[in-house]
Amino acid sequence: MVAIVDYGVGNLFSLASSFKAVGAEVTVTSDPAVLRAAERIVLPGVGAFGDAAAKLRECGLDRVVIEEAKAGKPLLGICLGMQLLFEKSFEYGEHEGLGLIKGEIRPIADVIPADLKIPHIGWNALHFGKEKSPLFRYLNEGDHVYFVHSFYGANCAESVIATAEYGAELTAAVASGNVYGCQFHPEKSGRVGLAILRAFCEKEA
Repeated sequence: MVAIVDYGVGNLFSLASSFKAVGAEVTVTSDPAVLRAAERIVLPGVGAFGDAAAKLRECGLDRVVIEEAKAGKPLLGICLGMQLLFEKSFEYGEHEGLGLIKGEIRPIADVIPADLKIPHIGWNALHFGKEKSPLFRYLNEGDHVYFVHSFYGANCAESVIATAEYGAELTAAVASGNVYGCQFHPEKSGRVGLAILRAFCEKEA
């Protein structure tokens, strides 16, 4: 079973529907016991990092996510959920993350040309580098996914498993052991996104 963390942030219905579309048993929950019993955990998120981190801690689910991830359970963070996996964020101040991925979240405005629009919204190609992560086993170099973001994962080279070009090479996805993160939205990325979710649900992910 895949458990999607419900802490008041994220398009949970669309995400749950996408997992069902690839044949996964899925539940949306804020119950720590259900999260602990699940085979896999998904951490969604939209909005501001500081607010989302505060909500996650207020309901005590930050500890559950960290403990389960450190115990080896596959964890997938999506969009802001990916950013929360990092050590800290500099979005409107400095905020502490879950510390499951080394690095920090910084404004894309610092690295892209001034004439490009922020947030970065749209379809962009994924680039995998020399070795493709199991998360992307069904994808081809250059497959497109859908992004909506103004901040990106920085100083995290050892964890980057995919990048995307938007005036600069930006972190598109990260992984550290059983912990994965996608800056883009698989649930909004058509067949490519569904292929990623299917791979996450398989034992080899």
